[in-house]
Amino acid sequence: MPIAFDLHIHTSRHSPDSLIDPEALVRRAQALGLGGIVITEHDWLWTPDELDELRCAAPGLLVFAGIEVSAQEGHFLVYGVTDPFAVPKGIDLAALCREVHRQGGAVVAAHPYRWGQPFDEILAAVRPELDGLEVMSKNMDAAERRRAAAVGKARGWTTLGNSDAHQEDQLAVCYTLFAHTIRDQRDLIEALRSGAAEPRERTGACLGPGGVSCPRRGTVCPPRRA
Repeated sequence: MPIAFDLHIHTSRHSPDSLIDPEALVRRAQALGLGGIVITEHDWLWTPDELDELRCAAPGLLVFAGIEVSAQEGHFLVYGVTDPFAVPKGIDLAALCREVHRQGGAVVAAHPYRWGQPFDEILAAVRPELDGLEVMSKNMDAAERRRAAAVGKARGWTTLGNSDAHQEDQLAVCYTLFAHTIRDQRDLIEALRSGAAEPRERTGACLGPGGVSCPRRGTVCPPRRA
């Protein structure tokens, strides 16, 4: 049965720029009908004990942890790692991919092309062994989405939709629908590598504020009222 995941989320526990309380996160994820989430703090990995505590607050929701690594070339999401100290902030992308794969994990480019990132030049120079890339995110505009989707298609990489949520109402504005059954983190890694994933946008979700254009409307979303 297909399962919906948001694989790029930050919480206030370990990401100073996030306002999302972890327990509010899992309640919101269940209310939105997500089958699973992955918490990807900036350069930080949740411990197994922390994850178990959070799972108890949301029975039936798959809760995993990855890392949004601040590599030399930009931000990259890593999943399935057990030794976060081997993928430190500032690592170069080629070394990051080698180490994550050594640990049995997967590497995904986070919001490629955002803020003028020279993603094409990075791919040409580094030739990274990526497993996938985001083609939808709350902070990717229409042009960035098109360019990322073209790269994913050309290289045969898995294409994902994720929220990059830092506020509760941003959760699952974009998400990924997996065709595979996912029961644990190993299943998730296999699904990420398989390509059997469909990036989607939540109906009626506004991607602002932040100056990002809504792809379907071609206009900048107005700031939400507090």
